[in-house]
Amino acid sequence: MAISILTHVLASLFGMGSWVTICGVWVELPLIVPHVPEGWNLPSYLSVIVQIANIGPLFVTLMHRFRPGNLNETALIYFIVGFGILASLFLAFFWSETVVVRGVECSLPLLLLIFFISIVDCTSSVTFLPFMAQLKAEYLMTYYIGEGLSGLVPALMAMVQGVGVMECVNASQILRSNETHLNESERDANYLVPHYQPANFSVEAYFFFLAAMMVVCLVAFLLLNYHPSVAREHSNNTTGNGDHTSHRKSKRSEQKPMMRSQKVIEKRRSAFGTGTYTWIQVVYIYIILAWVNALTNTVLPSVQSYACLPYGDQAYHWSATMANVANPIACFITMIYTQRSLVLMGVLTSIGSLIGVFIMSMAVLSPCPLLVNETSGAVIIVLAWFFFIFVLSYVKVIVAVILRDEGHSALVWCGAVVQLGSMLGAVTMFPLVNVFEFFTSGDPCNSNCQ
Repeated sequence: MAISILTHVLASLFGMGSWVTICGVWVELPLIVPHVPEGWNLPSYLSVIVQIANIGPLFVTLMHRFRPGNLNETALIYFIVGFGILASLFLAFFWSETVVVRGVECSLPLLLLIFFISIVDCTSSVTFLPFMAQLKAEYLMTYYIGEGLSGLVPALMAMVQGVGVMECVNASQILRSNETHLNESERDANYLVPHYQPANFSVEAYFFFLAAMMVVCLVAFLLLNYHPSVAREHSNNTTGNGDHTSHRKSKRSEQKPMMRSQKVIEKRRSAFGTGTYTWIQVVYIYIILAWVNALTNTVLPSVQSYACLPYGDQAYHWSATMANVANPIACFITMIYTQRSLVLMGVLTSIGSLIGVFIMSMAVLSPCPLLVNETSGAVIIVLAWFFFIFVLSYVKVIVAVILRDEGHSALVWCGAVVQLGSMLGAVTMFPLVNVFEFFTSGDPCNSNCQ
């Protein structure tokens, strides 16, 4: 039991390093934005940068496709994690530095370093997950718990730091504190505006924390490779050093096809992995995977402020926090109740999508969504975000468990499809939010909607 617990802990810590830096930058934006010339346009730049960083997983996927066996996966993971540590350290020192490009001041060091950590995190999708195929199936679920914690832990640290802590004050108070000469209309301003409180510790200290998280990920990966106790937890189709042998030849006893009888599957089986699923089912699985990741990674997060801020600043922060809590909870449940049902996958995806439609509707109605001045409205939007992430995170793990049984190549393509879905979601939402301005910004001190 002690050996199993050790491997579970290491797999979780390894998974935490997958997206911790980018998630950390996102939650730190309220403290970064006031000090950079891009202002609140920085989040839109960040979305584009993360998608450009998909050149990392594209390179890995193409290498697996056209030069199979030539890419040393373990060495690549060491490189990207080490690179992530350095980039996080440089962020701590240079995040506020600016340069003048063609007469315009911009945060070029910050944008470049965000690009570097984005490459690290995006490439983890096509390297970390296939590496976990070397271990027994239950450790893949623990890895996903760690991946969920990669968003939760930075969010909790940001809450301790005091990111986004504000109070609604009369606009005239702010104007009087900033200007000595006011006209009559400014002196009599009686609308509410948000006033943010100073943080408990600096942005630099926060980035040092992110670098420390990446160091923990590196140590966990070292132990997963070299600790003798972990070697006993390798699955039967790999050696202790992680060399893959006959993924596609050996059929595992835990495969449980759910949609067709075995005789029908044998008649129309595909060349995918072990051939358990037909081509139609394979396409269905990957479409579900792309759709779910588009919704959870880019489409709905891009409108979260519009959907939540009208209900107040606390509703916004609780929705973000509870969404980060929902992910590891869903992954933990899969350790107790594991399913490979394609029907269940479709049903849960439909439920999660319907919740997503509700959230999107509230964003469209911003700044005056349903129940905007009611406590029940804030509670509903927070619960909607929780169950949206919870249900679709469970779908992600179902897909991962299925593809893990299909072999190493299937997990590589799993990571590629995750990034493809996220990219398509970002490409769709960026013009709607930033170019056509389809959404109207929510006001955390909303006093205009009756």
